[in-house]
Amino acid sequence: MSVKYTKDHEWVREEGGVYIVGISTHAAEQLGDVVFVELPEIGKSLSKGDDMAVVESVKAASDVYAPISGEVVEINQAIADEPAKVNEDAQGAAWFVKLKAKDASELDTLMDEAAYNEFVENE
Repeated sequence: MSVKYTKDHEWVREEGGVYIVGISTHAAEQLGDVVFVELPEIGKSLSKGDDMAVVESVKAASDVYAPISGEVVEINQAIADEPAKVNEDAQGAAWFVKLKAKDASELDTLMDEAAYNEFVENE
């Protein structure tokens, strides 16, 4: 499955029936040096748009929102331990959570990469 994006700069992709979520490279660049990441508890139930995590940089703190509804089945402890990883590989190794989706059709409301890139350019 291709990667889908939100207007709040989260990304989501399906892998083996689980949805991996993180923040976009653009968001990481806008934040600057990430110094703290707060992740949700495993087992937490999220609705689309809920506050899911917090990212703090030297410039600002930002909420990370759930792009789809689901249950947190895994968190990326590596980015909580080493927040700078978010700046190094925001759309790869620095994912935030893995979700078991409640309603995968919610993905249909998100942007594909081309639409997201256009959104960022016009922001």
